[in-house]
Amino acid sequence: MTNTPLTDTVENRLFPYSPITERPRIDWPGGARIAAYIGLNVEHFLIDRPSTSIWQGTADLVPDALNYGWRDYGSRVGVWRTIDSLDRHGIRASVLLNSAVAHHNPQIIEAGLSRNWAWLAHGRTNSILQAGMSLDEERRFLTDVVDTIAAATGRRPRGWMGPGLTETFHTPSLLAELGLGYLLDWTNDDQPYPLNVPGMISVPYSVELNDLLLFGKGVTGPEFVQIVKDQYEQLRADSQDSGRVMALALHPFVIGQPFRARYLDQALAYLAAQPDIWLTTSDEIAAHYRRTVTPGRPAA
Repeated sequence: MTNTPLTDTVENRLFPYSPITERPRIDWPGGARIAAYIGLNVEHFLIDRPSTSIWQGTADLVPDALNYGWRDYGSRVGVWRTIDSLDRHGIRASVLLNSAVAHHNPQIIEAGLSRNWAWLAHGRTNSILQAGMSLDEERRFLTDVVDTIAAATGRRPRGWMGPGLTETFHTPSLLAELGLGYLLDWTNDDQPYPLNVPGMISVPYSVELNDLLLFGKGVTGPEFVQIVKDQYEQLRADSQDSGRVMALALHPFVIGQPFRARYLDQALAYLAAQPDIWLTTSDEIAAHYRRTVTPGRPAA
């Protein structure tokens, strides 16, 4: 077999390479070394489309009672158990919100409004991805998503995460047109960083410290708690010269299962007890980064 040179490669023009050792210094409020947030996925799924599945054997059936029911548990039961845990530890969620939830599950939005959650746009439904949309199709799609969330929550979202972390090459600039200032889709860093689209930054999210991926690989509850601790402790060690971000991604149909509730409680209790943590929202992390980090400021 011969290797044929690639002649039509696409360059990454969304963001430049920036080693974490060569950045402006980040100082979080109150001298905290870690800015942490809970990314709570509040999603809607279509009954006649395949999506995230616990067992692929029925994923192509219509209806797929097994997998649809598993996902639907999150909005019917799991999210309320997760809310109780967040409340016990005084933690505001950063909610990755499918706009269809405004119509199908308005009680969840009411609960979040009473708790001053941060609302991020997360597409219309996690059964439909925007990859492959034309520019005009995506502009209409994003406008509808943002306007729907703004009407339901009383404020326009500031941040974005695509369903399944999907984008097109136009997504950041279209979001900037709509007044959004950051996105979570590029899980490639422990700090915020500027994108090449003016006014748009990336804020860290995690596909590793993520209940859907961890428990899907067979991680146990006690192991999950230890992983959260290990993530925090390593990021704290890394933060001697500049602050870091820790994102804990949760899905109510996963973490909201009864046998996992105590382990989420333990993980949140651990985070809430740390003296060097700023337990906040992704909105506040993005805003603080914009206010305080300027090009050319030394890293140490």
